[in-house]
Amino acid sequence: MKEELKAIKRIDVHAHATAFPQFAPPFPSGYRMNNAEEVIAMYDKLNIEKGILLPLGIEGQFQTITSEECAYVASLHPDRFEWFCYVDPRSRGYSTKEDLSKILMHYKKLGAKGVGELMAQMYIDDPYMDNLFYHCAECDMPVTIHIAPKVSGYYGIVDDLGLPRLEKMLKKHKNLKILGHSQLFWAEISGDLTEAERDGYPTGKVKEPGRITQLMREYENLYCDVSANSGMNALMRDPDHAHKFIEEFSDRLLYGCDYTATFNTHTYEMNDFLSEITDNGIMSDENFYKFVRGNAEKLLDIK
Repeated sequence: MKEELKAIKRIDVHAHATAFPQFAPPFPSGYRMNNAEEVIAMYDKLNIEKGILLPLGIEGQFQTITSEECAYVASLHPDRFEWFCYVDPRSRGYSTKEDLSKILMHYKKLGAKGVGELMAQMYIDDPYMDNLFYHCAECDMPVTIHIAPKVSGYYGIVDDLGLPRLEKMLKKHKNLKILGHSQLFWAEISGDLTEAERDGYPTGKVKEPGRITQLMREYENLYCDVSANSGMNALMRDPDHAHKFIEEFSDRLLYGCDYTATFNTHTYEMNDFLSEITDNGIMSDENFYKFVRGNAEKLLDIK
């Protein structure tokens, strides 16, 4: 990678860190969530200036991270982190017309840049979810979503093959900025996706047009959170398609890590891939800047 590109300080739009590692329960695999210092150590290796801390909702999680924890960690490292808040669509539970703007504006005044990672176990177009999206749009709070294949046994908001429910919300809430994320989202980059493949990491050439491409063309309020193995796989599986995808949607692709444990290596693999695609011209210098920093600055008002 060119030295001038290496020098660009990146912004990670998908970060997680526990504020209290001494209390964090181990995951079944034995690992625990990174703390802030461990995330920062990785950032220093990859020239990442700061990350956006995302809460982890309760459902389907062995460990949770609250909005308040994210705000607390960011307050300890204000030069390295911003944060999103989490508001459950069923908050208070009285009505599908509950005024969630009151809660959202509380967090926004404290510094929250958006909402998510949204992973309540319910359909994307559920009336409670619809209401949350309405208020996120009213409060100008972008939303990072994690899509799951079904209710129960997963974490994430639920959609069907082809993402029809996501399209319904994009169409209805035109002022709502949604950042798509997860295997279920990124598998839809290829037009030949099957039900059996959608909860994984499909390989091989991308058949055009994929559902993500169709939605990105139709709805300017859809953005792509290119993080974790899911986002990385979507680009790496077909470099020729990646070139066209990046060129067409360069203003709405955002770099992320989703670095949750110290044994994770995908952040470094993504870095190697970025070096490869900038060196061979798949990604232009201008689009690299947009991807790793410029788009996040603009979308999230980061100085």
